[in-house]
Formats: sequence, C-alpha cells, structure tokens
Amino acid sequence: MTGQQSSLEVPTDAGGSEQRRRVAVVCLVLAAITFAVFGQTLAHGFIDYDDNIYVYGNPVVARGLTLKGIVWAFTTVHADNWHPLTWLSHMLDCQLYGLHPGGHHLTNVLLHTATVIALFLVLRRMTGALWRSAFVAAVFAIHPLRVESVAWVAERKDVLSGLFFMLTIGVYVRYVDECKVQSAKRKLFYLSVIVLFALGLMAKPMLVTLPFVLLLLDYWPLQRVEPGKLSGLVMEKLPLLALSAASCVATLLAQNRAIQPTGAYSLPLRCANALVTCMVYLCQMVWPAGLAVYYPYPNDGLPTWEVALAGTLLAGLSAAAWARRRKQPWLLVGWVWYLVMLLPVVGVIQVGGQAHADRYTCLPQIGIYVAVTWLAAEWRLSREALGGLMAGVLAVLMLCASTQTAYWKDGETLWTHTISCTTGNAMAYNSLGLVYREKGEVDKAIICFQKALQIHVDFIDARNNLGLALMQNGQLDKAISCYQDALELQPRNAVIHLNLGNALVKMGRVDEAIAHYQRALEIKPDYPEARNNLGSAFRQKGCLDDAITQYQNTLRINPANAGADVNLGELLLQKGSVDNGILHFQHALQIEPDLAEAHYGLGNAFCQKGRLDEAITHFQRALQIRPDYAKAQNNLGNALLEKGSVSDAIIHYQKALEIQPADSVIQNNLAWLLATCPQASLRNGARAVELARQANNPAGGENPFNLRTLAAAYAETGRFSEAVETAQRALRMAGAQSNTTLAGQLQLELKLYQAGRPFHRPEQTH
Repeated sequence: MTGQQSSLEVPTDAGGSEQRRRVAVVCLVLAAITFAVFGQTLAHGFIDYDDNIYVYGNPVVARGLTLKGIVWAFTTVHADNWHPLTWLSHMLDCQLYGLHPGGHHLTNVLLHTATVIALFLVLRRMTGALWRSAFVAAVFAIHPLRVESVAWVAERKDVLSGLFFMLTIGVYVRYVDECKVQSAKRKLFYLSVIVLFALGLMAKPMLVTLPFVLLLLDYWPLQRVEPGKLSGLVMEKLPLLALSAASCVATLLAQNRAIQPTGAYSLPLRCANALVTCMVYLCQMVWPAGLAVYYPYPNDGLPTWEVALAGTLLAGLSAAAWARRRKQPWLLVGWVWYLVMLLPVVGVIQVGGQAHADRYTCLPQIGIYVAVTWLAAEWRLSREALGGLMAGVLAVLMLCASTQTAYWKDGETLWTHTISCTTGNAMAYNSLGLVYREKGEVDKAIICFQKALQIHVDFIDARNNLGLALMQNGQLDKAISCYQDALELQPRNAVIHLNLGNALVKMGRVDEAIAHYQRALEIKPDYPEARNNLGSAFRQKGCLDDAITQYQNTLRINPANAGADVNLGELLLQKGSVDNGILHFQHALQIEPDLAEAHYGLGNAFCQKGRLDEAITHFQRALQIRPDYAKAQNNLGNALLEKGSVSDAIIHYQKALEIQPADSVIQNNLAWLLATCPQASLRNGARAVELARQANNPAGGENPFNLRTLAAAYAETGRFSEAVETAQRALRMAGAQSNTTLAGQLQLELKLYQAGRPFHRPEQTH
C-alpha cells in the first residue's frame, strides 16, 4: 500500500473506539444488504438440478448427521466429487431443518454473509483502508454473479469453501504479524492456517491456488517480498502446496468420469474458450445481464476474431499491470489473483459441458474488485462524489442481483429464463422438460426433450428422458423406438437397456425385456434397479425361483433397497414362506417407515397367519400413507369380513371400487357380500347382479368364482332359473380345474337355487 491518503478514506485521527464503532456499523450494513438481496431465497424451493443429488434425493444426506453418514462423507466419491465437509454441512442442515428448503437456503445466506464480513475485516487489517475494504466486500456480497453460489442449495460448496478461504487468509495475516515480533504463537497460527486450508479443500477443491494468493499478498499489501527472501516465502508455503497437490490428485480421480476427452473438445478449442471466458467474466462483472445457470459449450468453435481480441486484451491488461507494479502494486496483485484463481476452472481440463459458469467467479473476482477500488480511490474526486458513485454502483448491483435471485424460485422459472438468454441450449430444454414431467405436464415435457434433441441429436440424457415421457404418456411404441435409437448411439448404456426393458414389459413383451435387463447387468453387474426389475419380469413369467434369486441379488448389492425387500416378501408369501416374508416386509419398514407397499405386504402376511388385528392395523397404515391404494382397501375389507365386520367390509370394498371401478376382483368381492350378506338391510341384489356381470366379463365367463357370485346375485333377485344355470356352469368349471372345495360349495348352493331359495352367509358368532 502506498503512503498517500485517498479521498475515500477518513483521516486516522479518530480514536480507537470510533474506529471500532465504524467497523461494527460496516459489518451490520454488509449483513443487511446481503439479506436484502438473498433473503427471498428462504421462500424458494429446491431445484431439480443437483439439489436432488446433494440433498433431498440423497438418502444418506437426508437422514441427517449419523456415524454412517460421516464415514460415507469421507470415504465416498459421489456426484463426481470428494468434498466431505460439504456433505457434512448438508447432513447438518437435514438434521436441523429436515427437507424444508427454506432452512437449507438460510444456511447458504448465513455462510455467504459471514464470508462477506470476513473479507471486509481481513482487507481492512491488511491495508488499513476502511471504506475501500467495505466497498470491495459490498460488491462481493451483492454482485449478480454471486446469485448462483448463494441461491443454489447444491452450491453449498461455494459459500462454505469461500468462508474457509477468508478465514485462512485472516489467520495467515495474524501469523505474519506474529512473525514480525518473533512471537512463540506464530507456530500455532501457522498450524491453524494449514488446518483451515485443509478444511477449505474438503469443502471445494477450487481453493488449490490459495498458496499462490498468499504469495501475492506477501508482495502487497503485506510487503514481505524483499531481495533474497522470496525463496523463504516459497518454502513457507510448501506444506500448503503439498495439500494443494493432494487435493488435485483426489479431484482428478473423483472427476474421472466427468472429465471430457480431447475427442469431445480439442485442446485448441479449450484454450480458445479459456481466453474468451476470462474476458466474458470481466464483461459480466461490468454488465451483469443475461446471466444463466448453464452456458452451452461452443461445439462449432469460436470466431477467430473473438479469440484474438480476448488474447490481445488479456495480454494488454497483463502488461499494464506489470508496468504499474511499483507505483500501483494492487493492480498486479488483483489481476494475477484473478487469473491464478480461475486457472483450475477455466476449462483447459474440461469437466462437464458448460463453457463457463457464474459460480466460478466467486473468489477470483475479488482480485479485480480490489484492483479497481484502489485505482478509483486515486481519482481526483471529492469524498462526496466518490461516495455517491459507490452508492450508485451498489444500488444498481442490488437491483440486478435481486432480479437474478428471483429466477431461482423454482425450476420452471430458472430454465425458462436460461433458454431466453442463451441459444442452442440443449441442457436447458432437457432440464425444463424434467420440470414439466415432474409436474405431470407430459406433453410440454415431450416438446422440450424433442427441442433438446434437435440441438444435439446425440444427447443421450434427453433421448432417455423423452422415452420416459413417452412411456408416461402411454406412447409405448414410440418410447421403444426412442430407446432403440439411443442404443445405436451408445450400445453399452445400462440405463437405456433398463428403460427399454421397462417399456417392453408394459407392452407384454417380457422375454425381450428380460434380455435387455440381462444386458444391462452384463454392462453393470451391480445395478440394483436392473436386478430388481429382472426379478419382476421372471415373476411375471411364473419363474418364481429365478425371481427370488434376482431380488436377493438386489439386496446383496443394496441392502437398503426397500422395494426389493417388498418384492421378495411378496414372492415368499406366494411360495408359502410366510415368516420369511414378514421379515422382509419389516426390514423394508426399517428402511422406509412410510412405505405403503410394505405395510400392505405385512397385512397380507398377518392375514395368512390368522393375526387379523395386526393385519387390519397395517392395511389402515398403508391407507393413511396412500389413501388411493385400492388393493389395501380391498384386503382391509377381506380382513374385516374374516372378523365378522360385514358392514365395515362393504364400506371398504366400495371405497376400493371408487378408486378402481373396473377391477374385477373388487367387483366380485362386493357383489358377493351384497348378494349373500346375512343382514337383510345390507343386501342389494340388483347391485350385486350388476357388479357380478361386470366382474365376469373380463374373464369371458371362464372364472368359476365369478360365476358363483353371479349365481348368488341372480338368486337374491329371485331369478332362480338363471341362478341354477349359472351355478351349473361354475360347477363344471370347478370340476375341470379339480377344485373340489369350490365344487362342494357350489353343490350345496345349487340345491338352494333349485328349491327357489337364495344363499345367505351364516351369521358369524364371536
């Protein structure tokens, strides 16, 4: 820092208490303007773009802070990242707020506010410049380019790592102060720098360039760079550089799948895009309009003039900063800070398909803010004029940032805005299609996926999502064709094989589906969804033992797959292994206590065991979770009937029929009771005939149980000749099927009909 006094600075003759008061006021104002811009996010929801992967769709995170979760955070690469501190932060939020998005947004805002205040305090301590430091922190706080980092829950890693970045620099400055007086505490502060830096890297590896930033700060404003001492300063950073190197290796290993091959983006194209990106960020800093969550990569290349202009401007700015390094050292420090911190994310090593991203500017642009602010402080303007200029800049930034933040209120708004301010954005159309599909607006979703494929015909995710939307819309032939086209592009895509198998099952082409499930498992042996669905396909074919094997394999791969537990439990019931079935249903409920299918399965199992009260409890619980669960309504009716609660059974059969009016099983059950109920007040012969006929139609008159019901209904209405004829047909079918129990019942009932009497169930005594 030069010795001259800026018109932006208040003379330093004020007492220490006055300075502390001003610092406190600045901190309060910084917090206030940050909340003024980002407080609206507390009413925003999650965005179905990584928020599901990081929070609400991640079962480990959603459970909150657990010992298993902590181990998982440190030992697992998920979402192509290893950042355990970020995972722990999300887990803590789930512990505190559950899956209420407002709490998660609040944490982001609080972390960003803390980082803003820390930036102000650290800058002021290093430079002694109160108002310049305050202005830099204010611009950092509310610039529209910060919106992505703060308003997006999944970008917790940005705001969390940013706080550790500032804390590391703050403790480093204190370490430097202790070194000046040779204090014994300097070792403690140095160790603290290492620990804080390590924590920052575990939040987001972009901090790997922090040791180089500390070297820049040694040059200015700490003024530690003296002849013959540079090597010592570098040696001082070696432990930090070692941490950076380790983080780089871990990141490359974690992001191995996400790193784009040179065949996708050539090295010359990447370098050209890197040059242009550095200038794009500067333009966005000055004119923050048209900001989007995703900027598509220029697959067709960049105009030569644009690359040449960007390279020329970057070289010119670099030369100017170097030329002014003695009189205005902050220009060089701020400029190099910007370039060095952008280096890991500028795209030479391309991760993902974006050309650039607003979130990447979060920490790098602090260097530019410092350089511009200190330069402006030298202008020959009055304090009032500079103060007015600062206030005007901040007011405009607040307005722009508030508007930009509003786009993040939900996925539809965010992606619609992204489409409006970018061109050829297949990712945006695909993501908007997912939003529409989730909302049930399938036709709109299909249009979006088709537009994405018009832009990129080989966009596999869009093609897969189009297939899912077509299936949801009942267009199974088109869905199958869509998946087949996708497999021509990527024959070894296990997900596409899985979804094609699902579509074929819906078409009744089970053998073809099995082949695709098996192909998916050849490609990805530990694919629980494919194994589970293969089991269901075998079950549909009647290959129960093969189905059981696949469900068991699914649980071996993923013991927390509650759906596989339910499927296996149902099969075990079907094979008569009731106790084992109960164990699997109970295990499913340990994983997902509100899984209606597991409660339904337990109800069926307890019915088989004769434990009707427990069965009724589980059927009722299933219906609390899923009121439209027709099977649970029907089987609850069965259990109540077994207990003798005939009127309650009729009520539940009727409710089941309201949900599924064409279900022949429910129609038959209700018709039987309405025809044969011992209480005359509950019988309704005409309604029973109507329901029994409907139940008998799907079977083409070939179901002896349904014919038995129809015969009873005819008898209840006095149509005994039809009752006799129908009962005789049912008796012949029962004999052909060797069903002696049913045949015996029909013979007794037939005698009643021949005598002109209806059949009524006997009163149940308790």
